[in-house]
Amino acid sequence: MKTVRFVKMHGAGNDFVLVDDRDGGFPCEHRLIAAMATRPSGIGCEGVILVQRSETADFKMRFFNPDGSEADLCGNGARCVAAFAREIGAAAGKVMRFETAAGFVDAEILDDDLVRIAIPDPKDLGEDFVIAGVPHKIVPVENLAKADVEGEGRRIRMSDEFAPDGTNVDFVCYRAPDRVLVRTYERGVEAESFACGTGSVAAAVVGVAQHGLRFPVRVKTAGGYELIVGGTKTGAGFSEITLTGPVKRVFEGEIDLDSLGVVPE
Repeated sequence: MKTVRFVKMHGAGNDFVLVDDRDGGFPCEHRLIAAMATRPSGIGCEGVILVQRSETADFKMRFFNPDGSEADLCGNGARCVAAFAREIGAAAGKVMRFETAAGFVDAEILDDDLVRIAIPDPKDLGEDFVIAGVPHKIVPVENLAKADVEGEGRRIRMSDEFAPDGTNVDFVCYRAPDRVLVRTYERGVEAESFACGTGSVAAAVVGVAQHGLRFPVRVKTAGGYELIVGGTKTGAGFSEITLTGPVKRVFEGEIDLDSLGVVPE
């Protein structure tokens, strides 16, 4: 029997299972992670996050989508992992730096339920497309409630234009001078998410670049929470990008991985 302790958290409605893996003992088997994330037979979440040891930062964050695939970065997950790392002692104080597959992330815990992160500069900024740690296709809409997030989002996510890895798809309603409403079809979740941190960053960056918005940009998520994206426009690019918003510790527990019924390959 392999029992793993975990903490369940959410960042602006984006929910995660977080595990202290500094001893390196967690079995990173994609089918097992997918089973943990599945509702209702597993714990249920939009991502599984491991805190591991790092030689170059306070700790390393590894993020797995609920289908078991690994992603370079998750914005709301990064905000949650900062609070979790402080709780377990992986970070000594309220200010920390951690390693991700997308680069280093700096984080600051502003209070018990508000965390700000500084993420790597967005890149490959094109017409309604940007990589904000992970790829995002922006679809501007006038009526967000009527957007076909599931159908059109899935079509764009799987289209040849973004093959083979696909993209996240954000349906965005811009409200000058500094407000954005977003609904996201999330790659790896393969459904609409209640919130997407990197999607909020992508929507804000494209909004400043092409739709006349200005920083800081206030982003309203599908779950009704607000995220704040800060940054600096530098010519054709952007720097000093930050993402600030709420985090909430929901509960803690332990799970017998054998109970998930996944036979090792």
